[in-house]
Amino acid sequence: MAASTASRPRPVIQAAGFVDRLMRGARAADLLVEQPAHYERVLNLRAAAALGLTVPPSMTMGADRVVR
Repeated sequence: MAASTASRPRPVIQAAGFVDRLMRGARAADLLVEQPAHYERVLNLRAAAALGLTVPPSMTMGADRVVR
């Protein structure tokens, strides 16, 4: 079982930046939508084992976080 998500602190920082610009008078229509610069790859070995799946070591090594 694997998931790819935006790094945790970054979306919160981006949201704070949007709120700051809006509070300073920027129009919402003028703000650009920003994509996350880094995605965190999480691998859940416990869920994979429960489903009877074998996870290759190369996939484990490439993960940012592994749940055992």
